[in-house]
Order: sequence, then structure tokens, then C-alpha cells
Amino acid sequence: MLNKLMNDIRKEIYETIEKLGYLDNQVIPNPDAIVLETPKDKSFGDYATNVAMRLARVARKAPLVIANEISQNLDINKIHLSKIDAVAPGFINLTLDLNYLSNIINQVLTEDSSYGSLSIGENEHICLEYVSANPTGYLHVGHGRGAAYGASLANILKKAGYKVNREHYVNDAGNQITNMAKSVYARYEELFGRPLNIPEDGYHGKEIITVAEEFKKQYNDEYLDKFDLNLFRKFGTEKLLNNLKRDLKSFNVEFDTWFSETSLYESGAVENTLNLLKDNDFTYVKDEALWLKTSTYRDEKDRVIVKSDGSFTYLLPDIAYHANKLSRGYTHLIDVLGADHHGYIDRLHAAVSMVGGNSNLIDVEILQMVRVIENGEEIKMSKRSGKAITLIDLINEVGTDALRYFYVEKALSTHMDLDLGLMKQKSTDNPVYYAQYAHARISGIFEKWNSLGNEFTPVTEFKVLDLTKIKDLCLTLIKYPAVIEEAATKRLVHKLPQYINLLASNLHSFYNDEKVITENIDETLEKLTVLKAVQVVLKDALSLIGVSAPEKMEQK
Repeated sequence: MLNKLMNDIRKEIYETIEKLGYLDNQVIPNPDAIVLETPKDKSFGDYATNVAMRLARVARKAPLVIANEISQNLDINKIHLSKIDAVAPGFINLTLDLNYLSNIINQVLTEDSSYGSLSIGENEHICLEYVSANPTGYLHVGHGRGAAYGASLANILKKAGYKVNREHYVNDAGNQITNMAKSVYARYEELFGRPLNIPEDGYHGKEIITVAEEFKKQYNDEYLDKFDLNLFRKFGTEKLLNNLKRDLKSFNVEFDTWFSETSLYESGAVENTLNLLKDNDFTYVKDEALWLKTSTYRDEKDRVIVKSDGSFTYLLPDIAYHANKLSRGYTHLIDVLGADHHGYIDRLHAAVSMVGGNSNLIDVEILQMVRVIENGEEIKMSKRSGKAITLIDLINEVGTDALRYFYVEKALSTHMDLDLGLMKQKSTDNPVYYAQYAHARISGIFEKWNSLGNEFTPVTEFKVLDLTKIKDLCLTLIKYPAVIEEAATKRLVHKLPQYINLLASNLHSFYNDEKVITENIDETLEKLTVLKAVQVVLKDALSLIGVSAPEKMEQK
């Protein structure tokens, strides 16, 4: 709705410029080149454009003269404006018609949770891969950021009309899994009184001990003197993967597909991919190793895919995996990777191109580092366990809602500090509490209304209410579809918490300035109608980032 309105305004300004003879195709090649900004001072209007100043040099006129001429010739009714002002040095300020704005209330209530839904992703099928943690231990704080971002992005993409498959790539092959299996065996031996002999690259976490205890319970001493690598790999992977699934479920993160790396070997996909790369001359032999010509695709150098000893590097199964994704008919791939994978972006673009796709078919989103802060200082160890802080530690400490919100509050490309103290605060300083309290506050108003023996039926016309009082709320509600579009197309999940905070702020301001339930029944019903629309959008926006919208809030 907002995007259409903005486009209509740009078009009207463009056509007016053309009629006045000021159009210059180099300065203003099309309506989209006309910039509409939100003034910092609300008294200047809802939007402003500097188009007159941009045209001044080629028109050889003062910007203010051009701005006045454009203002006087715009059809304000056509583009739902109540006022146009030309101001020095040449800005044109635009004020939207309040009756037009207030129509958004009825639209929201009519569409309910469908409001903001788009069709821009129609006929698009995205494979969204995120987390993809090795089943060798618990999820850490970095995994949590990827999980929150990926799960939220999936919801937003679906809201925008895309078909999305949420996928977790299970790294259940390779040396890490072998070392995990050996570590479990070492702990298994220890349970029978033998000296602990964990390999150099093994795993020492408590979860490994738990797996060993479960193995002993099932097999007793049957494998004490015969280390079956495949059995310990399979047993350990299954148990540790179940831990991952359990913790992710606690975090309201679920997947449609758990894709096994091992399946790529068992199906012959890795060998087939290797042969494909060889047959298409993407490889060469050097120092008895097989190299992939990734430098042809902007990578800083070529990469080894088969070592001199004949073993595969991790890159080869990754290429086979992406070839498999393409074979499943996805129109686009999105990989969410950790901060240490920045150099992997060009390799993945190269991989997709080499196996028959287009490098534009894949987006790689890199999340930056996360620090946990308490009392202004970074903490790296859990007070409970004395070990590295895990995702489940954080969930137990601050709750899923706060953690989900804080994880997506900032752009993925920025470093993040998770302030434990702030996340636990039950005050308006805590942004998730602030947002949830806005929803609960509306629920409380309706509860009070009902307790007085009243019923609520939303009004369809505003006859009593001063529309200037709800202008900010209406302006914010009308922005919601545009926020969804930007977040979906640009993968900017943090736009949702920004929007939620703005809507909550406007709601709290309205509540503080206006008494909702008054002796005037008509006025009260009109205000309640507005609040109901705000509640609908607030709840929907919170749900997209995996945060609940409570009816009541505990206060400090």
C-alpha cells in the first residue's frame, strides 16, 4: 500500500516536471529517481523531496521558484495529499490526507494476520540453510544467532509469498565425526576403570560422557575390547543430533529437512560430482593433489579438493551438496554461515556455477561474532557448568523470547553484544519487554472494557475521533507491507525489530496522551478499533521473529 502510494506520488511529480518543461533525463531519468524522505521535524509534513534543487542547475532557475511551480501544479487529491509546501532552499514538503491514512485501520482488521502478506515471491522456491552445526557437542552462542536469523528470515520470506524449505546440513562425515566417535569410546573405556585416552583433536564436553554412559547402558562391555568406528560414529551422531534438535526446539527453531552429508557418499553423489568437475576441465593436478579452478570465479586462489593421499577436502562434499540442492528444483539458495566462513563466499558461487547453475542463484549471508556481556564485562564461561556458554545456557538464563529478539535486533553484518542484565529487565529499557508490553497493554484495555459489561465491534468510520491523534499509528501501520518486502528481498531481518519498536513506541505515546475508555461510547469504540488494528500487526510482526505476544506482563 505504502509502496504504491510512494510510486504514485513520484509519478505525479515526474509528470508535473515534464509538463513544466523542466525534465532532464540525465538528472531525473524516471519516476524512481525522485527521492522521497521522511523529515526529522514532523511539522514539515510526512515526506519531502529535493527534486527542485536537483533540477535548478539545468533549468537555470532558483530551486525555490521551481519547487513553488511544481507544488502549484500537483493534483493533491490524485495522490492523497492534504497539503503541499515549497520551502527554502527548495524542498517540497508533502502531507498525507488523514482520511486516506485512517482507511488503513479497517484494512488491517479486515485482513487480520494476512495484512502485510505479499505475492512478490510467487513461483519462487528457496532452500534456506542455516545453523548446520556439527553433531559433536552443544550449540554455542554463534549458532544461536544463525538459528534466530534463519528461522526469522524463513517466516518473513513466507509472508512475502515465497515457498521456503528450511534445511539443516548434518555434518555427519569426516574427521570431526571420527574424533567424536573416538572420544566417546575413550569415555566408554573410562567407565570400566581404564585410563582416559581422548585423542589430540577429540572432544571433552560433558555431552560426550553422557553419550558414553548411554552406550554402556545399551551394550554393557560388548565393545570394550573391539572399537567399532562405524558403530560409535552412528551412535554418537544420533544422540548428539537429538541434543541439537531438542535445544533448537526450545528456541522455537525447526527445520523441514535434515540433510545428511553421509548420504552424499552413500548415493555416489560425491564421486559423481568429482567426475563432473574433471570432465568439464575445472580441475588440474599439482603436487600430486587435485585442484579446483575456483580462481576463475573470483576466488583469491585455486583450492585443493583431493589431497595427495587421495582423501577429499571438505570443499568437495560441499559442492556435491549444492549440486543436490539444484537438482531438487529450487529457484534460489540461501546459505547462512558463521563469521569464519567469509572467505567461503566466492568458493560457493564458483561451486554453483561449476555444477550447472548460475552464481546468482545463491546468496551467502555471513553472521558476525557474538559476545555475552554482564555488568559491562564479557563472560565466556557458564557460571553453572564452568564451561563455554551454550545456547541452552542462554535460553535458561533469559528465556527464548528475549534471546530471539536480541539476536535479530541488529544487522547480521555487525558484531553483537548480548547484555544478560538488559535481557532480564522487566522495564521499558528492555526492547522486547517494551514491545510485548505494548501488546499486553492493549489486551488490558480490552479486558477492562469487557469487565464493564461492554462488547466490542470495530467501527468502519471515524466520526468523533480527532484523526491527528492517531496519525503516527496509521503512518506506521501503512508501512508494514513495505517493511516485509525490504526484509525479504534484502535479507534484512533486523528491519522487523526496528518496526516493532516504532509501532510499540507510537502505541505507548498514544496511550499516555489519550484516555481510551471515556464516557463517550462512540469515541471509545473508535479508539478501541485503532488499538485492535495495532495489536493485530504487533502480534504478527513479533511472530515473524519467533517472539510471543502475551496478554499480560509481569512488572518489576
